[in-house]
Amino acid sequence: MEPVVPLPLDLSTLDSLTQSAKDYAVLNGLTYLTGGQNNTSDLVSFAPFALLPSPVPRALFVQARAVQKDFNLLVHRVSHDRAFLSRCLSSVVKVDNFTASLFHIYEQVQEEGVTQPICLGLHRSDYLLDNTTNNDGVGTNGVTACRQLQLKQTEINTIAAAGAGFGEKIARVHKHVLNLLGVADAYKHIPENRALDSQLDGFVAAWEQYGSQKAIIVFVVEEERCRNVFGQRLSEFTVMERHPGLVVKRYSLRQIAEDAELKSDKTLFMQVHGSEVAVVYFRAGYSPAHYPTEKEWSARLKIERSRAIKCPCISYHLAGTKKVQQELAQPGVLERFLEDPKAVSRVRATFAGQHTLEMGLEGDRTVQMVMRSPEDYVMKPQREGGGNNIYGEDIRTVLNELMQKDFEERTAYIVMDLICPAVLQNYFIRPGDWPRLQDSSCELGIYGVFMAEGDQVFHNKQGGHYLRTNGSSGGDGGVYVGNAVLDSPYLV
Repeated sequence: MEPVVPLPLDLSTLDSLTQSAKDYAVLNGLTYLTGGQNNTSDLVSFAPFALLPSPVPRALFVQARAVQKDFNLLVHRVSHDRAFLSRCLSSVVKVDNFTASLFHIYEQVQEEGVTQPICLGLHRSDYLLDNTTNNDGVGTNGVTACRQLQLKQTEINTIAAAGAGFGEKIARVHKHVLNLLGVADAYKHIPENRALDSQLDGFVAAWEQYGSQKAIIVFVVEEERCRNVFGQRLSEFTVMERHPGLVVKRYSLRQIAEDAELKSDKTLFMQVHGSEVAVVYFRAGYSPAHYPTEKEWSARLKIERSRAIKCPCISYHLAGTKKVQQELAQPGVLERFLEDPKAVSRVRATFAGQHTLEMGLEGDRTVQMVMRSPEDYVMKPQREGGGNNIYGEDIRTVLNELMQKDFEERTAYIVMDLICPAVLQNYFIRPGDWPRLQDSSCELGIYGVFMAEGDQVFHNKQGGHYLRTNGSSGGDGGVYVGNAVLDSPYLV
């Protein structure tokens, strides 16, 4: 794909443009903490970003937005199908202690009876622009076929789907940059992004549905301040600014274990502030590192048993696992949850090939297939937060190691066809580093906001977008893991 403007830029233009973009980013709050993941200092810099917006075919952008409401409904219905979730995860929970602990909470809540039937989902479905050729590169008339980009989903995030506010802010930076470069009508190509507003609408709708004006919203956060604290704070502060009287408080799982009381009517009550909790939003809780002791697990169970509306509830969390994603891609499974054939077609069109590693003949075939050509696949554990996937020769190494100890542990993973994204050049702007022109590929995230009680849907919307760009050398993970930079789409 061709960049928005011819590259490389001359050094004088690059230098002045970079400095202006950095200053504009800081002045607009596109910032993060420096000095590591568990940062206790107050040193702040701009978040890493791409100097130019990345071209995205308008048709694929429209496709991604159009299918999001289908995915919202799909997550909800999967989460309410206990038999399906149990079957999907039955092998995983035998070998993956983290997923097993989540599933144990799910089972306990199901056996006791779900106290709060209203579910709030703030999802983000992520896609790569797959660069494929038709008919192995040859058209039906014998002429070499044109490369055709296709929208292929990498994952759907049902917990701690970050980036909404920064997705809006980086678009402003790019409009500023293109204006300096004299790009005409740039605003027509950079789409409006109301991701933050859409998520805030979800919070407020859930708070109102709970029905207590004095109740608060709780953000569950990591024990130590993380690098992207300002993205979290942006949501927190904006809610309170736009809805005076609505209070948001931040607690770690440990603090909830020590301070929260679950009253006889299942009200969740924070004793230190004397506040009833209406909504719990998990910005932590998706990684084993967030549960260092039994205290954190007891806090998660306490929240799940309460009347507070969870975002996500434990069943939504499990519905977003890689194993469920792999099962949904199998023939005939989507029809179990979506009665509209057009919705099934929209969703299925975004799926890349998914393969099981279950014990048995089918899983054995997957192992043989992957061992022959590991460069064609990605191996995924049941984890969120980036930096967990296994690529190339490392897949062969991991499978060989599992063969030497307990090959049943392979069921903790799934295998997906490696998506080959379109490559373009861009400058990566990182603190303390000269701008680097490099090959890159972008990942488009589309937010969804959903709230329902059983079959009664209160809120189902596509809620804006988020683009991040990686170096083409590969690897997964977000901006704050260090593998990507913030970006925005330039529709072509």
